[in-house]
Amino acid sequence: MIWFLKNLLSAFLLPPLSLIVLGITGILFLKNHPVLGKSIIISTFILFYILSIPIFAERALQTLEVPTRSNSEINKAQAIVILGGGANIEAPEYGGHTVSQYGLERIRYGAYLHRHTGKPILVTGGDLLGIGSSGAEQMKLVLENDFHVPVEWSEDKSRDTRENAYNSFSVLSKNKITHIALVTHAWHMPRASREFEQAGFKVTPASTVYVTQRNKSLFSFIPSADAFLKSRLFIYEVIGTLWYRLIPAPDKF
Repeated sequence: MIWFLKNLLSAFLLPPLSLIVLGITGILFLKNHPVLGKSIIISTFILFYILSIPIFAERALQTLEVPTRSNSEINKAQAIVILGGGANIEAPEYGGHTVSQYGLERIRYGAYLHRHTGKPILVTGGDLLGIGSSGAEQMKLVLENDFHVPVEWSEDKSRDTRENAYNSFSVLSKNKITHIALVTHAWHMPRASREFEQAGFKVTPASTVYVTQRNKSLFSFIPSADAFLKSRLFIYEVIGTLWYRLIPAPDKF
């Protein structure tokens, strides 16, 4: 129930739905409160513009990024944990479900770390979409078949980052593993590492896919879909962080 409420709340707070709701609210106010209605509509357009320009979106995501550690530091960890990043559903070129772009970016770096450190890998991610294939299963297949890297453990029940953390700890603590190199996107690392530390791990961040800040130019102020997506990721991480700080982890998952 808490997972459902969190995702429902996020849907209304995240753009573009939040901007659509705000704009409709302004239109509804126009008849009886024209000044307020116009102010809300103008504010909606301003927010849409700000969220759509690279100079804001890139810098916003960069404020979240956690630097990765050197291979020598990562080598001190007992295992590598790779977080799932969604699914590419019914990919015709692969004959079924497989990892998404985000998932592929994470497992590529996880494979790189394994080759350089030799540490065993745990993949974590459940079947969020009810497609009969978990994120962990997809990641394991790609790592072993395409990257030729073995996966020691798969945790396939988690629905979000918090469950990734606690369920992974349940698996690894049985093997007396409490120090991990955590692989996820650099902008997701603050929220992820905090949850894994709360679960009981000592975490060495192994961040990947940093946002490249382009040189300031005219194009930095021209809206783009890519910049809007980056802004959405930033807002999602802020919402997720606040949610986890307000809602304590349950005793059991």
